[in-house]
Amino acid sequence: MTETDSPKPLSQQFSAEATPDSLAAEGITLYCANHPTVETSLRCSRCDKPICPKCAVRTPTGYKCKDCVRSQQKVFSTTRWYDYPLAFVLGAILGGLGSLLANALWIYLILLLAPAAGMVIAETVRLAVQKRRSLYLWQAMAAGIVVGCLPALALALLSLNFWSIVTQGFFLVVVTSTAVARLRGINIR
Repeated sequence: MTETDSPKPLSQQFSAEATPDSLAAEGITLYCANHPTVETSLRCSRCDKPICPKCAVRTPTGYKCKDCVRSQQKVFSTTRWYDYPLAFVLGAILGGLGSLLANALWIYLILLLAPAAGMVIAETVRLAVQKRRSLYLWQAMAAGIVVGCLPALALALLSLNFWSIVTQGFFLVVVTSTAVARLRGINIR
């Protein structure tokens, strides 16, 4: 086999100016690298691999294949294995303390303090893990908050006090959603 017979990389096979119309005019049909029976005119903006709409991931810099996106995301995950249990434990302790405090406060104060409590929990977890980043750290923290708030919610249900149940339920939902939104917002940037 001579050098001219060997297959060239995809980026060298077509010129940079090759458009789907120009490829069609030349009689060249591209097929998705992952789905060989699907015709496509879309390519990954990073590796130039042909991809179909099922395989394309929209990014700010164009469509990329799932492999390129996955390899790029691994770079941004800096957490260590022990950050997840730490986020869970901190979420449980702080969520539990907050839910106990919620029993002592009026519902009007809970409306104001629950979002602040969620921010405090998220920032505490963030500082405890030394600002390391992960796409999944928020899940460990959210699970901890729910586990920490469950005893107070169970006591409210056993007491059959309507306002106590409403207060605990509202506190759990608002604190968890605020903390998750805060921690996910930080880790996505």
